Amino acid sequence: MVQCDIKQCAYIGDAVWELFVREICIKNAKTQKAMHNFSVKYVNASFQAHLLAELESFLTEDEKEITRRGRNLKISIGKKNNPQIHSLATAFEVLVGYFYINDKKRLDEFFEIVKKYLNP
Repeated sequence: MVQCDIKQCAYIGDAVWELFVREICIKNAKTQKAMHNFSVKYVNASFQAHLLAELESFLTEDEKEITRRGRNLKISIGKKNNPQIHSLATAFEVLVGYFYINDKKRLDEFFEIVKKYLNP
C-alpha cells in the first residue's frame, strides 16, 4: 500500500501542502503581508485537522487506513498544543505525502476539492 515510511510521507506532505498553499497565495495576494496572512491561515494544525474531517467522505478505505496510521504516529509537540489536533494534522500531511509519492493524479483530484476550502 504505502511505498514509503509513514514518517517520510508526513515529512514530504508537510512541504507539498505548504507549497500548494503558497502557489494559490501568490496568485491572489497583492502584498507581502497578505501572502503571509493567507499562508498562516491554512498552513497550521487546526486547519489541516478540520480539512481532514471535512474530506473524509472523499477518501477510499485504503486512504482512510493511511490517515489512521498517520494519526497514530508518535510525534512530539509542545505542552501548549493540543495533541489530538496535531495527530489529525499529521494524518493530513501523511495523506498528502502518500498522494505525492504514489499517485499524483489522486493528489490533483484531492487538491481540486481542497481549493473550495481556501478563500483567497
